[in-house]
Amino acid sequence: MELQGKVIAVLEVRKGTSARGPWESQDYVIETHDSYPRKMVFNLFGADRIAQFAIKAGEEIIVSFDIDAHEYQGRWFNSIRAWNIQRIDATAAQAAAPAAAATPQTPSAGAQAPFPPTTQSGDSNDDLPF
Repeated sequence: MELQGKVIAVLEVRKGTSARGPWESQDYVIETHDSYPRKMVFNLFGADRIAQFAIKAGEEIIVSFDIDAHEYQGRWFNSIRAWNIQRIDATAAQAAAPAAAATPQTPSAGAQAPFPPTTQSGDSNDDLPF
């Protein structure tokens, strides 16, 4: 899955040691540019990925992520883990968002309009009283 938006928060790096060795994880908050903006917290796992993407607040990005859930002590939690980050030009993204919202939705060439156009003719063979 993918989501495009602006990074509004970069949270602290969490570190620990497991049976496999040391690990690092960092969370980020992204906000979309929809008419009703949505926010999403996503996670990067591994010091190499954190350094590779080097995400900063205010950047315009596209996040590719996977969603999973896990159970802990009888409660379920969602996990949104990013696997790729693409930086995009913020000015181009802002310019494209209003233009996309202003574009009227028209059916494609192969699609049919919900109501076909009516034809007016003076010589009607129907038996309707109006």
